[in-house]
Amino acid sequence: MLTVIFGLLIGSFLNVVIHRTPISLDKKWRAECYDYLEITPPQDNSAHYSIVWPGSHCPSCEAPIHAWQNIPVISYLILGGKCSSCKTAISIRYPIFEILTAALTLLVVIKFGLGWQCLGALIFTWSLIALTGIDLDTQLLPDGICLPLLWLGLIANSFGAYTDIQSALWGAIVGYMSLWTVFWAFKLATGKEGMGFGDFKLLAALGAWMGWQSLPMIILVSSASGVLVAVLMMIFFAHDRRVPIAFGPYLALGGWLAFMYGPEISAAAPMLFPMG
Repeated sequence: MLTVIFGLLIGSFLNVVIHRTPISLDKKWRAECYDYLEITPPQDNSAHYSIVWPGSHCPSCEAPIHAWQNIPVISYLILGGKCSSCKTAISIRYPIFEILTAALTLLVVIKFGLGWQCLGALIFTWSLIALTGIDLDTQLLPDGICLPLLWLGLIANSFGAYTDIQSALWGAIVGYMSLWTVFWAFKLATGKEGMGFGDFKLLAALGAWMGWQSLPMIILVSSASGVLVAVLMMIFFAHDRRVPIAFGPYLALGGWLAFMYGPEISAAAPMLFPMG
């Protein structure tokens, strides 16, 4: 029960990270553009907007959110999914990400038990959840999360936490270069960019945590799930195939499944896909 409660609280924090990180990056980029062009920026009281400042508030009416209104899942139900001040609907995504984080946190603790290996696995899991939410919203995979995740994987595996350091190092290199190669091959063939650079960095980070041996499984699972979702969206939601779909969430899904259940998936694969 304590693990679930802790996971819900982390999920609430991740919602803040998902919502505020792109806004903070946008303000930073704008400030850099003003500075480069030597233009005086407009007065902006939110120029120092960050994950911790200002305090929690409604994005629509900016009314402050009190502590009792910030209880994971429960507050959403009490408020009926609406702001208490302006009655603007609150996205269902917030309780979904809180419940998802609690569920995955529980699975990680069950698998690894309490210890350093569990702590690393939790950081890995929470980072993937944050990246998934941000990419779904903005089609961005921030360096501020991807690169520390990559380095943490290499550091953890320098102690042999999840694989040996040679496998981790080559996992990072091959992970980055494989999607980098696909990106440029597609661009040279079509003149279009098929994915973002953040996808390269995320796959490199996944390789750093699990080693190069995990990359085929990650790419297979992420590609299959991405294609499946794209087809379902076109069938049921009339999604325009020309509109890009974020690939980061599917990389995160494939990476997390490989990290947690790689051997089980490998053992089940011949039964699911017999070679005749």
